[in-house]
Amino acid sequence: MKVIGAGLPRTATLSQKLGLEILGFEPCYHMVNVLGDLGEGARWRRVLDGDLRVGEVFDGFQATVDWPGSFFYDELLEDHPDAKVLLSVRSPDAWAESMRDTIWAMFYDDVLMRHLSDARACVDPQWREYTEMMKEMWQRSGLLNGEATTLEWMAAGFERYVAQVRRRVPADQLLVWSPADGWEPLCDFLERPVPDMPFPRVNDTEQFAQRIVDGALIAVQEHSSLERDRAPVGD
Repeated sequence: MKVIGAGLPRTATLSQKLGLEILGFEPCYHMVNVLGDLGEGARWRRVLDGDLRVGEVFDGFQATVDWPGSFFYDELLEDHPDAKVLLSVRSPDAWAESMRDTIWAMFYDDVLMRHLSDARACVDPQWREYTEMMKEMWQRSGLLNGEATTLEWMAAGFERYVAQVRRRVPADQLLVWSPADGWEPLCDFLERPVPDMPFPRVNDTEQFAQRIVDGALIAVQEHSSLERDRAPVGD
């Protein structure tokens, strides 16, 4: 592991993944790895319960950004003391609003995305295990406060988290950075030449809800088809 992304979800981590891979730090682990293979959720449950060292999940990966990896940034740094740590940041208020519209909404809001996710959890054990694990991770972090979470709560939690990472990571191994800063500070930090292309920009807010809704619809439809196939044929 050469680059540990300590930045929280909703700080343009998918853009970071693409950027790091362009710089040669590939493969880079991201939440999309888990969503693409929900069997990974079982391993992350073991990590969260302390039954598996987080580094074992990242065998073969040069970098990680986003959760679940960044939740364990300090443990990863213990296992990889020479790694660089990338802390992506944005306005705390903007982060809180993004969280409200995506992750908090999926767990607690009265919206289609949340209800379809709950329906999928009823018919897809791997999805249920994944969402339960992620909800517990957010609760442990103190960044969400269940249904009672406010924008002010989340913004204050974001500021506490950034301050915590600054305290724990040696200054010469840490870059506090926003994708709006572009390639130059990132490449200088990682000692890589600046690519002859713009830094990748992925607007994941709209895609987040669509990804949850589409996955849930497919899972529920497949379950309904199986139920129809199993039903006894009438006379």
